[in-house]
Amino acid sequence: MGLKFHWKAERRDHTALIVGAIGVVFGDIGTSPLYAVKVAFTGPHAIAATPPHVLGVLSLIFWSLVIIVGLKYALLMLRADNNGDGGIMALMALALRGADEDSRRRKTIMMVGLIGAALFF
Repeated sequence: MGLKFHWKAERRDHTALIVGAIGVVFGDIGTSPLYAVKVAFTGPHAIAATPPHVLGVLSLIFWSLVIIVGLKYALLMLRADNNGDGGIMALMALALRGADEDSRRRKTIMMVGLIGAALFF
């Protein structure tokens, strides 16, 4: 029996959590390391492509991915569920629980959720 992360209906600012969730869901984890390697070794602030520098950059990228995927996604986002449902629509439903009826925040949450769902198409 795993722990579940449940949103409380009381009014609190969940902006950071929502932005983090969107970053996890739509983060480009697969290609970002390629851009990071390119930027590290080219451009005005490039470092020399020596074996220690290459290993250092690859180590930073590896551990960044481990922390992002392992801690942020696996430990936090997989526990945020809507009675067993997941995905962007479940995140939207959880976020809407804390928003007042007919509020600007509610409309913004719905718009972000619909745009997120549209990105899958």
